[in-house]
Amino acid sequence: MTEIEIGRAKRARRAYSFDDVAIVPSRRTRDPEEVSTDWQIDAYRFDIPVLAAPMDSVMSPATAIRMGQLGGLGVLNLEGIWTRYENPEPLLEEVAHLRGADATRRLQEIYTEPIKAELITERLREVRASGVTVAGSLSPQRTKEFAKTVTDAGVDLFVIRGTTVSAEHVSGHAEPLNLKEFIYELDVPVIVGGCATHQAALHLMRTGAAGVLVGFGGGAAHTTRTVLGISVPMASAVADVAAARRDYLDESGGRYVHVIADGSIGRSGDIAKAIACGADAVMVGSPFARASDAPGRGFHWGAEAHHQDLPRGARVEFETVGSLEEILMGPSHVADGTMNLIGALKRSMATTGYTDVKEFQRVEVVLA
Repeated sequence: MTEIEIGRAKRARRAYSFDDVAIVPSRRTRDPEEVSTDWQIDAYRFDIPVLAAPMDSVMSPATAIRMGQLGGLGVLNLEGIWTRYENPEPLLEEVAHLRGADATRRLQEIYTEPIKAELITERLREVRASGVTVAGSLSPQRTKEFAKTVTDAGVDLFVIRGTTVSAEHVSGHAEPLNLKEFIYELDVPVIVGGCATHQAALHLMRTGAAGVLVGFGGGAAHTTRTVLGISVPMASAVADVAAARRDYLDESGGRYVHVIADGSIGRSGDIAKAIACGADAVMVGSPFARASDAPGRGFHWGAEAHHQDLPRGARVEFETVGSLEEILMGPSHVADGTMNLIGALKRSMATTGYTDVKEFQRVEVVLA
């Protein structure tokens, strides 16, 4: 790819966001009813290629269960408010009434409460009792400490999620998590990320991960770009990681690692574009914060928002537009792509003549 000269001492390549690209209609169209959005990772099959992000504002045990019942996968934040407090509802109500810097300071206070292993067990067992696929998320820093608790509780899919996760973390203060060794010893499939480059993704794939999360610093509740200066436009990031998936498929003799876009997915069109750029599925946060049954009560924040030393997330307020089911499956009564996400994906696939998600990855895109 051609590099652009920033100045005499620095060159950079051009990268593109989802807003920069558009999907091209083809010569063939189909009925949306004939389109399949099924996808499978390891032994687990889902009706829709959507994972709900492990963020306290969108995923509680109840909403994780509902997400599973609707055909997707709800990922519970196992370092969140639900594993620190027996009854976090009063705190969620309190946070919904705070404004500005007061909200950040209060979130920092709330999340100083220690994580309780027995609550991790209780929350995961609550989800398992409903009969849906169980997924929980830890940061790399907490994975060693709570991994046994998580697996003993019967998790189906283990998610290791951070702003950026490296297979080669270097620390002079503590022994870092050896991802390859950890995943090899674990009895459940692991999804790990984020990453945003071909090389970083290839290294994560070599650890044995079943899926990699693509993206960091690009979500609606993140301020990583303004605080750290770090961000990668998602269309280019997904395409680069999809290329790493192809290269690893050849290198490993046929092992397929799923690519999951995680960031800058605010509307239904972004889901279609993520898959068009090579993603197998998407991890979604902010659209679900608009649900009337979301625990954030119209507010949305991630783990970065309550970092004790350097908060890198804003608590964002969204207008409530409908239930979780309506946001996913419709019907929609707005025309801005915030409702009926799956209906829109099916129509995009049908308009371009593709019958399933894997085929849709081959659709033509242009710079908009």
